[in-house]
Amino acid sequence: MENEINKKAEKKLPVIERLENGLKTPTCVLVVGMAGSGKTTLMTQLQQSLETAEYDSSEDFNKERESEDEADAGRRRGYCLNLDPATLSVPFGASIDIRDTVDYKEVMKQHNLGPNGAIMTSLNLFATKFDQVLEILERRVEELDYILVDTPGQIEAFTWSASGSIMSGALASAFPTVLVFVVDTARCASSPNTFMSNMLYACSMLYRTRLPLVVVFNKIDVVPHDFLLEWMQDYEAFQEALDEFQSSDESSGYYASLTRSLSLVLDEFYRNLHSCGVSAASGDGIYDTNERKSEFWSTVDAAAKDFESDYLHDLKLRVNEQHAKKKAIAKASIAKLAKDLEEDSNNKK
Repeated sequence: MENEINKKAEKKLPVIERLENGLKTPTCVLVVGMAGSGKTTLMTQLQQSLETAEYDSSEDFNKERESEDEADAGRRRGYCLNLDPATLSVPFGASIDIRDTVDYKEVMKQHNLGPNGAIMTSLNLFATKFDQVLEILERRVEELDYILVDTPGQIEAFTWSASGSIMSGALASAFPTVLVFVVDTARCASSPNTFMSNMLYACSMLYRTRLPLVVVFNKIDVVPHDFLLEWMQDYEAFQEALDEFQSSDESSGYYASLTRSLSLVLDEFYRNLHSCGVSAASGDGIYDTNERKSEFWSTVDAAAKDFESDYLHDLKLRVNEQHAKKKAIAKASIAKLAKDLEEDSNNKK
Protein backbone atom coordinates (compact mmCIF):
# COMPACT_ATOMS: atom_id res chain seq x y z
CA MET A 1 0.00 0.00 0.00
CA GLU A 2 2.77 2.42 0.96
CA ASN A 3 4.67 1.64 -2.27
CA GLU A 4 1.55 2.43 -4.31
CA ILE A 5 1.24 5.81 -2.60
CA ASN A 6 4.91 6.55 -3.29
CA LYS A 7 4.45 5.66 -6.97
CA LYS A 8 1.53 8.06 -7.19
CA ALA A 9 3.68 10.78 -5.65
CA GLU A 10 6.41 10.14 -8.25
CA LYS A 11 3.94 10.34 -11.13
CA LYS A 12 3.11 13.90 -10.17
CA LEU A 13 6.50 14.95 -11.54
CA PRO A 14 6.27 15.33 -15.35
CA VAL A 15 9.91 14.42 -16.00
CA ILE A 16 9.51 11.03 -14.31
CA GLU A 17 6.34 10.24 -16.22
CA ARG A 18 7.81 11.27 -19.58
CA LEU A 19 11.07 9.38 -19.23
CA GLU A 20 9.49 6.22 -17.86
CA ASN A 21 6.89 6.17 -20.65
CA GLY A 22 9.41 7.03 -23.36
CA LEU A 23 7.66 10.30 -24.26
CA LYS A 24 9.40 13.10 -26.13
CA THR A 25 10.91 15.68 -23.79
CA PRO A 26 13.30 18.57 -24.46
CA THR A 27 16.58 18.98 -22.58
CA CYS A 28 16.81 22.11 -20.44
CA VAL A 29 20.25 23.77 -20.55
CA LEU A 30 21.02 26.18 -17.69
CA VAL A 31 23.92 28.39 -18.81
CA VAL A 32 25.93 29.91 -15.95
CA GLY A 33 29.32 31.58 -15.85
CA MET A 34 31.48 34.25 -14.29
CA ALA A 35 31.10 37.84 -15.49
CA GLY A 36 33.11 38.28 -18.68
CA SER A 37 33.28 34.57 -19.51
CA GLY A 38 31.24 35.10 -22.68
CA LYS A 39 28.08 33.45 -21.38
CA THR A 40 25.51 35.66 -23.12
CA THR A 41 27.51 35.70 -26.38
CA LEU A 42 27.56 31.90 -26.20
CA MET A 43 23.78 31.91 -25.73
CA THR A 44 23.47 33.89 -28.97
CA GLN A 45 25.54 31.34 -30.89
CA LEU A 46 23.62 28.45 -29.35
CA GLN A 47 20.32 29.94 -30.42
CA GLN A 48 21.60 30.51 -33.93
CA SER A 49 22.68 26.87 -34.11
CA LEU A 50 19.13 25.79 -33.36
CA GLU A 51 16.01 26.13 -35.43
CA THR A 52 14.04 28.53 -33.24
CA ALA A 53 10.53 28.24 -34.66
CA GLU A 54 7.58 30.54 -34.10
CA TYR A 55 4.78 28.45 -32.68
CA ASP A 56 1.19 28.77 -33.84
CA SER A 57 -1.88 26.70 -33.01
CA SER A 58 -3.61 27.34 -36.35
CA GLU A 59 -4.48 24.43 -38.64
CA ASP A 60 -2.53 25.91 -41.56
CA PHE A 61 0.61 26.04 -39.41
CA ASN A 62 0.19 22.43 -38.26
CA LYS A 63 -0.28 21.25 -41.83
CA GLU A 64 2.84 23.15 -42.85
CA ARG A 65 4.82 21.47 -40.07
CA GLU A 66 3.58 18.03 -41.18
CA SER A 67 4.72 18.66 -44.75
CA GLU A 68 8.35 19.42 -43.80
CA ASP A 69 10.95 17.22 -45.41
CA GLU A 70 13.18 14.87 -43.41
CA ALA A 71 16.13 17.25 -43.44
CA ASP A 72 14.16 20.02 -41.74
CA ALA A 73 12.56 17.56 -39.32
CA GLY A 74 16.01 16.45 -38.21
CA ARG A 75 17.13 19.93 -37.20
CA ARG A 76 17.38 20.90 -33.54
CA ARG A 77 14.73 23.27 -32.26
CA GLY A 78 15.13 25.48 -29.21
CA TYR A 79 13.36 27.93 -26.92
CA CYS A 80 15.23 30.65 -25.03
CA LEU A 81 14.66 32.18 -21.60
CA ASN A 82 16.44 35.18 -20.10
CA LEU A 83 16.69 35.27 -16.29
CA ASP A 84 19.09 38.23 -16.07
CA PRO A 85 17.00 41.22 -14.90
CA ALA A 86 19.90 43.71 -14.96
CA THR A 87 21.04 43.33 -18.56
CA LEU A 88 20.42 46.35 -20.79
CA SER A 89 20.00 44.35 -23.99
CA VAL A 90 19.62 40.69 -24.89
CA PRO A 91 21.46 39.84 -28.13
CA PHE A 92 19.46 36.64 -28.64
CA GLY A 93 15.72 36.24 -29.11
CA ALA A 94 14.37 35.44 -25.67
CA SER A 95 10.85 34.00 -25.88
CA ILE A 96 10.47 34.53 -22.12
CA ASP A 97 12.28 37.48 -20.54
CA ILE A 98 12.32 38.27 -16.81
CA ARG A 99 12.52 41.97 -17.71
CA ASP A 100 8.98 41.81 -19.09
CA THR A 101 7.74 40.88 -15.61
CA VAL A 102 10.14 42.59 -13.19
CA ASP A 103 11.62 46.09 -13.50
CA TYR A 104 15.13 45.79 -12.04
CA LYS A 105 15.69 49.54 -11.61
CA GLU A 106 12.29 50.01 -9.98
CA VAL A 107 13.06 47.17 -7.55
CA MET A 108 16.36 48.84 -6.66
CA LYS A 109 14.61 52.18 -6.15
CA GLN A 110 11.57 51.00 -4.16
CA HIS A 111 13.47 48.66 -1.83
CA ASN A 112 16.60 50.83 -1.53
CA LEU A 113 18.86 48.01 -2.69
CA GLY A 114 22.26 47.74 -4.31
CA PRO A 115 22.84 46.02 -7.68
CA ASN A 116 23.24 42.47 -6.34
CA GLY A 117 20.40 42.81 -3.84
CA ALA A 118 18.10 44.05 -6.61
CA ILE A 119 19.02 41.09 -8.83
CA MET A 120 18.23 38.60 -6.06
CA THR A 121 14.96 40.37 -5.20
CA SER A 122 13.99 40.40 -8.88
CA LEU A 123 14.67 36.67 -9.09
CA ASN A 124 12.61 36.11 -5.93
CA LEU A 125 9.67 38.00 -7.44
CA PHE A 126 9.95 36.10 -10.72
CA ALA A 127 10.13 32.77 -8.88
CA THR A 128 6.59 33.39 -7.57
CA LYS A 129 5.39 33.38 -11.20
CA PHE A 130 7.56 30.49 -12.39
CA ASP A 131 4.63 28.06 -12.49
CA GLN A 132 3.32 30.12 -15.41
CA VAL A 133 6.67 29.73 -17.18
CA LEU A 134 6.44 25.97 -16.78
CA GLU A 135 2.92 25.98 -18.21
CA ILE A 136 4.16 27.80 -21.31
CA LEU A 137 7.01 25.32 -21.74
CA GLU A 138 4.70 22.35 -21.19
CA ARG A 139 2.50 23.49 -24.08
CA ARG A 140 5.52 23.43 -26.42
CA VAL A 141 7.13 20.22 -25.23
CA GLU A 142 6.33 18.29 -28.42
CA GLU A 143 7.92 20.95 -30.62
CA LEU A 144 11.22 21.44 -28.78
CA ASP A 145 14.55 19.68 -28.48
CA TYR A 146 16.27 22.15 -26.13
CA ILE A 147 15.31 24.88 -23.68
CA LEU A 148 18.13 27.41 -23.21
CA VAL A 149 18.20 29.47 -20.02
CA ASP A 150 20.53 32.45 -19.61
CA THR A 151 21.27 33.41 -15.99
CA PRO A 152 22.63 36.58 -14.30
CA GLY A 153 26.31 37.43 -14.73
CA GLN A 154 26.54 37.64 -10.93
CA ILE A 155 26.70 33.86 -10.80
CA GLU A 156 26.16 33.52 -7.04
CA ALA A 157 22.84 35.43 -7.31
CA PHE A 158 21.41 32.44 -9.15
CA THR A 159 23.38 29.37 -8.06
CA TRP A 160 23.36 30.17 -4.32
CA SER A 161 19.99 31.89 -3.89
CA ALA A 162 16.71 30.33 -2.80
CA SER A 163 14.96 31.56 -5.96
CA GLY A 164 17.69 30.06 -8.15
CA SER A 165 17.26 26.70 -6.43
CA ILE A 166 13.48 26.91 -6.80
CA MET A 167 13.63 27.66 -10.53
CA SER A 168 16.35 25.13 -11.35
CA GLY A 169 14.52 22.49 -9.27
CA ALA A 170 11.23 23.28 -11.01
CA LEU A 171 12.83 22.90 -14.44
CA ALA A 172 14.53 19.65 -13.39
CA SER A 173 11.20 18.25 -12.17
CA ALA A 174 9.66 18.93 -15.59
CA PHE A 175 12.50 18.27 -18.05
CA PRO A 176 15.92 16.56 -18.11
CA THR A 177 18.17 19.44 -17.04
CA VAL A 178 21.89 20.04 -17.58
CA LEU A 179 24.02 22.75 -15.95
CA VAL A 180 26.52 24.36 -18.34
CA PHE A 181 29.37 26.25 -16.64
CA VAL A 182 31.19 28.62 -19.01
CA VAL A 183 34.91 29.08 -18.28
CA ASP A 184 37.18 31.77 -19.75
CA THR A 185 40.03 29.75 -21.28
CA ALA A 186 42.26 32.80 -21.73
CA ARG A 187 42.11 33.63 -18.01
CA CYS A 188 42.92 30.05 -17.05
CA ALA A 189 45.93 30.14 -19.35
CA SER A 190 47.36 33.06 -17.40
CA SER A 191 47.44 31.14 -14.11
CA PRO A 192 46.89 27.55 -12.90
CA ASN A 193 45.42 29.11 -9.75
CA THR A 194 42.63 30.70 -11.82
CA PHE A 195 41.92 27.32 -13.38
CA MET A 196 41.76 25.73 -9.95
CA SER A 197 39.36 28.44 -8.72
CA ASN A 198 37.02 27.75 -11.65
CA MET A 199 37.10 24.00 -11.04
CA LEU A 200 36.34 24.46 -7.34
CA TYR A 201 33.37 26.62 -8.25
CA ALA A 202 32.20 23.99 -10.74
CA CYS A 203 32.47 21.33 -8.04
CA SER A 204 30.50 23.46 -5.58
CA MET A 205 27.70 23.94 -8.14
CA LEU A 206 27.58 20.21 -8.74
CA TYR A 207 27.02 19.63 -5.02
CA ARG A 208 24.55 22.52 -4.82
CA THR A 209 22.29 21.57 -7.73
CA ARG A 210 22.95 17.82 -8.02
CA LEU A 211 22.49 18.26 -11.78
CA PRO A 212 24.71 16.83 -14.53
CA LEU A 213 27.47 19.36 -15.15
CA VAL A 214 29.16 20.36 -18.42
CA VAL A 215 32.24 22.59 -18.22
CA VAL A 216 32.50 24.62 -21.42
CA PHE A 217 35.89 26.18 -22.12
CA ASN A 218 35.05 29.32 -24.07
CA LYS A 219 37.25 31.56 -26.28
CA ILE A 220 39.23 28.71 -27.85
CA ASP A 221 39.72 30.99 -30.86
CA VAL A 222 42.04 33.02 -28.60
CA VAL A 223 43.68 30.17 -26.66
CA PRO A 224 43.16 26.45 -27.45
CA HIS A 225 41.79 24.50 -24.49
CA ASP A 226 43.88 21.34 -25.02
CA PHE A 227 46.22 22.21 -22.15
CA LEU A 228 43.26 22.47 -19.74
CA LEU A 229 42.05 19.00 -20.73
CA GLU A 230 45.59 17.74 -20.13
CA TRP A 231 45.62 19.33 -16.66
CA MET A 232 42.36 17.55 -15.87
CA GLN A 233 43.49 14.17 -17.18
CA ASP A 234 47.13 14.21 -16.08
CA TYR A 235 47.92 15.16 -12.48
CA GLU A 236 51.64 15.42 -13.18
CA ALA A 237 51.08 17.82 -16.09
CA PHE A 238 49.24 20.21 -13.81
CA GLN A 239 52.00 19.98 -11.20
CA GLU A 240 54.60 20.85 -13.82
CA ALA A 241 52.54 23.85 -14.95
CA LEU A 242 52.19 24.92 -11.32
CA ASP A 243 55.96 24.64 -10.78
CA GLU A 244 56.62 26.71 -13.87
CA PHE A 245 54.14 29.37 -12.79
CA GLN A 246 55.55 29.58 -9.25
CA SER A 247 59.10 29.93 -10.53
CA SER A 248 58.05 33.12 -12.31
CA ASP A 249 55.76 34.33 -9.55
CA GLU A 250 56.34 35.18 -5.92
CA SER A 251 53.32 33.27 -4.65
CA SER A 252 54.37 30.14 -2.81
CA GLY A 253 54.15 28.64 0.62
CA TYR A 254 50.73 27.74 2.00
CA TYR A 255 48.82 28.86 -1.11
CA ALA A 256 50.97 26.75 -3.43
CA SER A 257 50.70 23.73 -1.15
CA LEU A 258 46.92 24.12 -0.98
CA THR A 259 46.62 24.29 -4.77
CA ARG A 260 48.61 21.06 -5.12
CA SER A 261 46.45 19.29 -2.55
CA LEU A 262 43.22 20.48 -4.16
CA SER A 263 44.33 19.27 -7.59
CA LEU A 264 44.71 15.79 -6.12
CA VAL A 265 41.31 15.98 -4.42
CA LEU A 266 39.60 17.04 -7.66
CA ASP A 267 41.11 14.16 -9.62
CA GLU A 268 38.00 12.05 -8.97
CA PHE A 269 35.77 14.99 -9.90
CA TYR A 270 37.49 15.28 -13.29
CA ARG A 271 36.96 11.61 -14.15
CA ASN A 272 33.17 11.93 -14.37
CA LEU A 273 33.09 15.48 -15.69
CA HIS A 274 31.73 16.38 -19.11
CA SER A 275 33.72 19.10 -20.87
CA CYS A 276 34.19 20.64 -24.30
CA GLY A 277 35.76 23.66 -25.97
CA VAL A 278 33.85 26.31 -27.91
CA SER A 279 34.23 29.81 -29.26
CA ALA A 280 31.25 32.08 -28.69
CA ALA A 281 32.78 34.56 -31.15
CA SER A 282 33.41 32.25 -34.13
CA GLY A 283 31.05 29.37 -33.33
CA ASP A 284 33.80 26.72 -33.21
CA GLY A 285 32.60 23.58 -31.43
CA ILE A 286 28.94 24.63 -31.62
CA TYR A 287 27.88 23.97 -35.21
CA ASP A 288 27.77 20.66 -37.03
CA THR A 289 30.42 20.14 -39.72
CA ASN A 290 30.86 17.62 -42.51
CA GLU A 291 33.49 15.82 -40.44
CA ARG A 292 31.59 15.56 -37.14
CA LYS A 293 28.60 16.68 -35.13
CA SER A 294 28.67 19.66 -32.78
CA GLU A 295 30.95 18.96 -29.84
CA PHE A 296 28.82 21.14 -27.56
CA TRP A 297 25.46 19.53 -28.33
CA SER A 298 26.98 16.03 -28.27
CA THR A 299 28.38 16.72 -24.79
CA VAL A 300 25.05 18.12 -23.59
CA ASP A 301 23.25 15.02 -24.90
CA ALA A 302 25.70 12.78 -23.03
CA ALA A 303 25.10 14.76 -19.82
CA ALA A 304 21.33 14.46 -20.35
CA LYS A 305 21.72 10.68 -20.29
CA ASP A 306 23.43 11.06 -16.89
CA PHE A 307 20.32 12.93 -15.73
CA GLU A 308 18.20 9.88 -16.48
CA SER A 309 20.62 7.37 -14.95
CA ASP A 310 21.76 9.34 -11.87
CA TYR A 311 19.70 12.43 -11.08
CA LEU A 312 16.32 10.81 -11.75
CA HIS A 313 17.00 8.09 -9.19
CA ASP A 314 18.04 10.70 -6.65
CA LEU A 315 14.90 12.71 -7.45
CA LYS A 316 12.69 9.68 -6.83
CA LEU A 317 14.35 9.08 -3.47
CA ARG A 318 13.80 12.70 -2.45
CA VAL A 319 10.15 12.57 -3.54
CA ASN A 320 9.61 9.42 -1.49
CA GLU A 321 11.44 10.96 1.47
CA GLN A 322 9.32 14.11 1.28
CA HIS A 323 6.15 12.06 1.04
CA ALA A 324 7.22 9.93 4.03
CA LYS A 325 7.86 13.09 6.08
CA LYS A 326 4.42 14.46 5.23
CA LYS A 327 2.86 11.13 6.12
CA ALA A 328 4.73 11.03 9.44
CA ILE A 329 3.67 14.60 10.26
CA ALA A 330 0.04 13.80 9.45
CA LYS A 331 0.20 10.65 11.57
CA ALA A 332 1.69 12.58 14.50
CA SER A 333 -0.99 15.27 14.16
CA ILE A 334 -3.77 12.68 14.22
CA ALA A 335 -2.23 11.00 17.27
CA LYS A 336 -1.96 14.38 19.05
CA LEU A 337 -5.57 15.19 18.17
CA ALA A 338 -6.75 11.83 19.50
CA LYS A 339 -4.79 12.38 22.71
CA ASP A 340 -6.23 15.87 23.16
CA LEU A 341 -9.76 14.58 22.60
CA GLU A 342 -9.20 11.80 25.13
CA GLU A 343 -7.86 14.24 27.74
CA ASP A 344 -10.76 16.58 27.11
CA SER A 345 -13.21 13.72 27.56
CA ASN A 346 -11.57 12.66 30.84
CA ASN A 347 -11.68 16.23 32.15
CA LYS A 348 -15.44 16.45 31.49
CA LYS A 349 -15.98 13.27 33.48
